[in-house]
Amino acid sequence: MKFDAKAFLMAVSQKNTNESEFVQAVEEVILSLEGYLNDNPVYLQDKILERLVEPERVIMFRVPWVDDGGNVQVNRGFRVQFNSAIGPYKGGLRFHPTVNLSILKFLGFEQIFKNSLTGLSLGGGKGGSDFDPRGKTDAEVMRFSQSFMSELYRHIGPNIDVPAGDIGVGSREIGYLFGQYKKLTKDFSGTLTGKGLGWGGSNIRTEATGYGVVYFAEEMLKRVNQSLNGKSILISGSGNVAQFAAEKVMQLGGKVLTMSDSDGVIYAKEGLSEDVLTHVKQIKNLDRGRIKEVAEKYGIEYLVGNNPWMIKADVALPCATQNEISGADARGMVSNGVGLVVEGANMPSTPEAIEVFKENKILFAPGKASNAGGVAVSGLEMSQNSVRLSWSRDEVDEKLKIIMKGIHDQAVKYGAQDGRVDYVVGANIAGFKRVADSILAQGLV
Repeated sequence: MKFDAKAFLMAVSQKNTNESEFVQAVEEVILSLEGYLNDNPVYLQDKILERLVEPERVIMFRVPWVDDGGNVQVNRGFRVQFNSAIGPYKGGLRFHPTVNLSILKFLGFEQIFKNSLTGLSLGGGKGGSDFDPRGKTDAEVMRFSQSFMSELYRHIGPNIDVPAGDIGVGSREIGYLFGQYKKLTKDFSGTLTGKGLGWGGSNIRTEATGYGVVYFAEEMLKRVNQSLNGKSILISGSGNVAQFAAEKVMQLGGKVLTMSDSDGVIYAKEGLSEDVLTHVKQIKNLDRGRIKEVAEKYGIEYLVGNNPWMIKADVALPCATQNEISGADARGMVSNGVGLVVEGANMPSTPEAIEVFKENKILFAPGKASNAGGVAVSGLEMSQNSVRLSWSRDEVDEKLKIIMKGIHDQAVKYGAQDGRVDYVVGANIAGFKRVADSILAQGLV
């Protein structure tokens, strides 16, 4: 029985109309698995693929809340519990006006493979709301979060589904969500990760995704006898992932040229200083302002309405959002000397961009491998909660490095081709194999 990837993807597309992000994520995985599946037909039995692309459960609910003016507002809440073959559902909550079922299904599907690659016992899930925390007061965010959790708590638990943060859900939101969960369940457990250090959180959790991206990049460069030291780096975004990717790059001797938000890019030709990065954290995490304010304060060039991809550099770390790198952007990056692209966001490169990288032999790491550091430390937080322990910063950081190296080694094992490594193929096969073997072992459930 020969596997026909195009026919399979056509059926997925027809079944999931108007869910372009989800279909794109499935396509990226299935096309890279085609050869492996034909070589290993055991995975074509018992509708393994058909079961893998169908969520085990989708929960959708209304979230009514009251703003500071006394007006009732209504948002939509979601939780996609995608696959629990290797552990409880694990994945972030995203609060952003673009959130819809397609985006959460794409993120949940990616999370299956990302979590599998960590080696931890974590299934794949994702959730969130079209609520926009930007411009809201703390009191409004609290009331929304409490209303959101008043429904979500019914469907989660430390051995069922363990949400975390994502875009729009930081330490403030996790605090409000956890407080409401604890009130409703009378249960102080590891049901949410990303908690504060004083109440069950883990060292390095805030930094984990950004640090992990850089650790993965270092492993890729080490394999070709290079390092980040002395290299110029383009970073998109200015949220949690971008901030700590920039911090770790600086610690390793790299030069961060850019950071961005949806309004524009700051561009420091000689590299951002630690003072500038500290101010970015202040503006974004506490003041909830725009990155243009950093440019104005420090006299840094500001490129309004642009992204970083037209600037000459050695390495690109896209850390903003999905599909932020187009085919044209990718061609510009190649022309400007970028030789390594490591995804910090989820699916920031379009299929056309990935094809450009492959054609030009650019070292490219997909987010399911390179940005798995966040969920890895979330898993470590769950472990600490289970035994009521708190590991030191150095202990957690060392475990994170080991996990990222392990992911890199798996991608190399399954993606090595003619002396080069296709990290997309390698990561997808490694992540798929563990989950598919578990599905086969557990029968038709």
